[in-house]
Amino acid sequence: MSRIERTAEGPGPFTTRLTWRLGDGGTAVWESRRARKRGLLTVRAAGDSEPRSRRADSTSVSRLRRLNAMAAGAFAVGGGLFASGAAVAQFGAGDVTGAWIYFVGGLFFNTGGYVSLLQAVNAPRQDDEMGALAAQRWRWWSYEPGRIDWLSTFLLFVGTLVFGINLLSSLLQGLSVQQVDRLIWAPDMIGCTLFLLSGHLALVEVCHGRPGIRARDLGWWIVAVNQLGSVLFLGAALADFTRPATGSVVNVDIANWGTLAGALCFSVGGVLQYFERP
Repeated sequence: MSRIERTAEGPGPFTTRLTWRLGDGGTAVWESRRARKRGLLTVRAAGDSEPRSRRADSTSVSRLRRLNAMAAGAFAVGGGLFASGAAVAQFGAGDVTGAWIYFVGGLFFNTGGYVSLLQAVNAPRQDDEMGALAAQRWRWWSYEPGRIDWLSTFLLFVGTLVFGINLLSSLLQGLSVQQVDRLIWAPDMIGCTLFLLSGHLALVEVCHGRPGIRARDLGWWIVAVNQLGSVLFLGAALADFTRPATGSVVNVDIANWGTLAGALCFSVGGVLQYFERP
């Protein structure tokens, strides 16, 4: 079959939905998140009144299931550990104990971020002629900033690495106020900003343009809950700034409770993500 025409949709320079006409008169519709997460393509044969979903090949489906389970589990556990670390910090069980809990939770976030990127790198690609999704060779890395799913997951992964600097520095003792702000607070702010940018791209991806409400779409709920978590993390980071003049934190309670609530959002998002699979 030969392709006759092709229509792309999406925000700005990105394509999140692609529709093309097949040689037999039917149509196929590829959607970025649906193909990456569920391995599905929508196909309507000539003469059919209702479209149907066409699943990717078995290799792609197996990959997507494994990667999805790993990412979902990593974010669920990492979010739970971050919430525990915030609770320990809030209720005075020891700064060092809370810092170590945060650090271990950060390792899970690193894992979830990288696996999410792997899922974008190894997502099945559309076969225009056959109206199907086909597996590509396995890759541990790619550079595809023109794809919104790659850019979103890349920023997420980099954000988790920057958080790692913050968490490692938190284990150090005897830091001056300036060092605390430079080594702990600044990376925290950068990581939160990257998380917000990643979440915004994920939101416009699932909405195919301007962010809106898609209450019937599980993917939208996952992105929305995670974005709420990113906003709470940013609020907590702002409140955790140490004033150079006094050496005191702006608001410890907001910092701890904001982190706890944001972490729970990511944990819930991880649980929900487990069900967004082929």
